[in-house]
Amino acid sequence: MKYYRITGITAALTLLIGAIGCNNSTKKGSDHTDSMGGPDTSIAQKMDSISVSPIADSKQFPGASLGISSISAEKVGTDSAKVTVKYNVSNFKLTEMTTDEHAAHMANSHDGQHIHFILDNKPYTALYKPEHSVTLALNSEHYLLSFLSRSYHESIKTAEASKLIKFKIDATGKLTQEPTPKEASLFYSRPKGEYKGDETKNVLLDFYLVNTSIAPDGNKINADINGQTFTLDKWGPYEIKGLPMGNNKVKLTLVDKEGNAVTGDNVSVERDIKLSEK
Repeated sequence: MKYYRITGITAALTLLIGAIGCNNSTKKGSDHTDSMGGPDTSIAQKMDSISVSPIADSKQFPGASLGISSISAEKVGTDSAKVTVKYNVSNFKLTEMTTDEHAAHMANSHDGQHIHFILDNKPYTALYKPEHSVTLALNSEHYLLSFLSRSYHESIKTAEASKLIKFKIDATGKLTQEPTPKEASLFYSRPKGEYKGDETKNVLLDFYLVNTSIAPDGNKINADINGQTFTLDKWGPYEIKGLPMGNNKVKLTLVDKEGNAVTGDNVSVERDIKLSEK
């Protein structure tokens, strides 16, 4: 397995020569100011055909907020309950197209801006209306992360634009919210599903952190992409280039400053994605 480090340092264009004889090029990213800490000065690294680069200068949404106005459940059948979540959205327009340069060269939802509904760290559902229902098993416990998303699926990384709750459903279908989770958590967002044509050239890598941060001297994210591991120490969106056509595997893991995997319910997630020429 190959490991590459994407650090949060400022640097001019640097050329690194790998010990295994492959060229490893780096480039400085532009400023990124999504509220989780100042400009993003990460540099990109490339090995073999795959590169991971920070994305900068995304459109900002000052004051955008997401809240849960209600969450309820009713028993359906003999073994499940229908759970309905209703949201409050402020200073952000669902279904509006995000107007910035990234919308032109990444997979972009024709239905516009939306909410990412991530239940138990499974692939998200994109919500274009502030309400959603899902059927869940009785006697079960769940995590639900919701956050506002640009039309091209990049999350808004502010505390006001996201909400994490934990709840359980008992044998009667009654829903009870648990105390707000305090554990360090990593939620996977993108890439997801299948990419076709021009969408395959620039693939968004985006994740969500709760109750933790990442830094050169702190926790980090190991992004394993087809067996190549990139270490990320800046929370922001990244761009993957050079993925081969066909099936690809992406695994994100939260690690401590020593590189050891953090333990918990939501700290490591794996997805299979597919790229097609048409």
